[in-house]
Amino acid sequence: MTDDIILRRGMPTDHVALGEVMYAAVRNGPSRYTPAQQVAWVPEPRRGTEWDSRLSGQRIVVAEAGGEIIGFMTLAPPDYVDFAYIRPDRQGRGLFRRLYDAVEAIARENGQVRLTVHASLMARPAFAAVGFAVTAPEEVELRGEIFKRFAMEKQLAPQ
Repeated sequence: MTDDIILRRGMPTDHVALGEVMYAAVRNGPSRYTPAQQVAWVPEPRRGTEWDSRLSGQRIVVAEAGGEIIGFMTLAPPDYVDFAYIRPDRQGRGLFRRLYDAVEAIARENGQVRLTVHASLMARPAFAAVGFAVTAPEEVELRGEIFKRFAMEKQLAPQ
């Protein structure tokens, strides 16, 4: 990965760009979901009051390069990794681990002893690589499509 990437705290002014990153990752990136599932998951870039409200209570870590947001990960209190998305052209370069390490550091600062996530088929290997274990395979319905995903958790060892 190049050194032109900075990590910073996400702000409300980033919310529209985060919705665009999520859309690009789901709709244009490699996927183990069908095109119909991808459309059901993210029919359009998220934005607006509902999106702002969902993100407002979360700690957001943003990856930026050249002034453009290229990825983000969020921590919903107290211990849930809610969003983890990277633009397709920036995937596979270690950015997930950098974002995750920053989120884990926030969780540790807040005294958390574990983290949980619902990982997609695409995200499961990345979360496993940073120490998460599957607690249960799941199937969820969204807009008429059935999605396989995994409840996962990681115990945070004392440092």
